[in-house]
Amino acid sequence: MSRRRTIEADALAVAATRGLGTPVTIEGLRRLSGGASRETWSFDACATDGSRHALVLRRDPGAHIGQVGREAEFDLLGAVGAAGVAVPTVRFLLEPTDDLGTGFVMDRIEGETIARRILRDDEYATARGHLTAQCGEALARIHATPLATLPPLDLLDAPAQIAQYRALIDGFGAPHPAFELALRWLTDHAPALPASGARLVHGDFRNGNFIVGPEGLRAVLDWELSHLGDPIEDLGWVCVRSWRFGVDDRRVGGFGDLDALIEAYVAAGGDPVEPAHVRYWEVFGTLKWGVICQMQCAAHEHGFVRSVENAALGRRVAETEWDLLDLVVGPDPGPDPAWTVTAAPAETAHDVPTAAGLVAAVREYLERDVMGATDGRVAFHARVAANVLGMVERELAIGPDASAVVRARLADLLGHDAPVATLIDDLATSIREGAASDGATVTAVRETVRIKLAASNPDYATASD
Repeated sequence: MSRRRTIEADALAVAATRGLGTPVTIEGLRRLSGGASRETWSFDACATDGSRHALVLRRDPGAHIGQVGREAEFDLLGAVGAAGVAVPTVRFLLEPTDDLGTGFVMDRIEGETIARRILRDDEYATARGHLTAQCGEALARIHATPLATLPPLDLLDAPAQIAQYRALIDGFGAPHPAFELALRWLTDHAPALPASGARLVHGDFRNGNFIVGPEGLRAVLDWELSHLGDPIEDLGWVCVRSWRFGVDDRRVGGFGDLDALIEAYVAAGGDPVEPAHVRYWEVFGTLKWGVICQMQCAAHEHGFVRSVENAALGRRVAETEWDLLDLVVGPDPGPDPAWTVTAAPAETAHDVPTAAGLVAAVREYLERDVMGATDGRVAFHARVAANVLGMVERELAIGPDASAVVRARLADLLGHDAPVATLIDDLATSIREGAASDGATVTAVRETVRIKLAASNPDYATASD
């Protein structure tokens, strides 16, 4: 399999000429932001008669495991498009002789995909008023897609996915106590498939995977996590706090309310929905995103996909842990004074600036000079890099005292001392093996996560909905 990391316009022109059935040249080829492991490229195919085709290439440069393959995604888009779901029209599949990896080409639909702009810019104020109803209607159509029209997809009910994500967590070798509390709850409350049977599940239906115009939803993207299963999984996923992008008081994607989503879903033909059923899949979705963050970070750490975006996702795991505690255990009662970190400035023989000062200088350069002078993927990664440097600044300010506090408190709880990483693993193991989730255990889990968030995203623990 080719592992070409860039795309040459001439090679793409040969593939597009074959796929479109007319000689074309390529203009405006650029990689779009996002897509940490799978790629999206925008381009225009210009025919000799003067016509232009606005297109997008979705591709994997090399082998990719664990998601719907591009050929299946191509067929899936055709099926859901025929069922009335707003998706881009697919044009052609890449072939091995194209030497461009595996993928397909589809029509380019203009609009916004960056969730923060959709949620905040004046241009999308009207759209925000329509998105909840439009999402309910889109989900009803997705779930009504005839199964006979779909490519082969895995059947993944709640127990199957619990087992799947348990295996992934075990494979990382880095247990998280909050994940263990969530897995126990998910196992105890797992719903059966609906009486009507398994349906098509998009698997990643959320703000950020929509193309939005001023009037609202134009298309649903990113079908690589699609499978057969419980359709309410999609309603829970769009409610996960991470997909609200800071607008935490609007549970549905940062733009809507659950009651309105359910009303629109049922009005468009979806089966009746119990809010508790949605909540189950919101909990599962929160765990799922935390594990995906681990996966992306592992791809960076092991050199498979070196990316500042993937590296940053490793520190976002703490956000999902915090959300799981809110959902499964209950709201944060406030910091426990016994876990207070009092960091003193570290002595240094080095000249000024300090290490934190140097990090701050680079962060400010990215924010002030680079982000405003770039666009697309470079600007996106500059923003991510600035956020990463902010994490380093805060961790340097906290110093080693934070880890010392965690170690002391966990050693007291567990009855033995060890390196802090080992103690966290031991706490996770004790929960997995059935240890009582008493107040002391829950406090230890929550306060450990709070200390991690103090470096990675200190506002997150004070902005719960």
